[in-house]
Amino acid sequence: MISPLLIPILGISCGLLAIFGGVFVKPWFAYRQRRMEIDAQLVAEKSAQYAAQNERLEQRVRVLERIVTDRGIGLADEIDLLRDERP
Repeated sequence: MISPLLIPILGISCGLLAIFGGVFVKPWFAYRQRRMEIDAQLVAEKSAQYAAQNERLEQRVRVLERIVTDRGIGLADEIDLLRDERP
């Protein structure tokens, strides 16, 4: 059997718990939400930076591939070989 004194104590406890939640817990959740939004923005910025850097590196590799596969490089190498064969 529940004591008649326990009912008002539980009512007051529920009220205090609701006040505590409104004063401390709700702002904490709002803070955590804002913090996650800021972290997501930072991750998106880093991702964009990495994508831009990756694009620059791919362009450089394309240029190097063009230089290496260019017939002019092969011709220059052949000329250097002919120079080395002279006594």
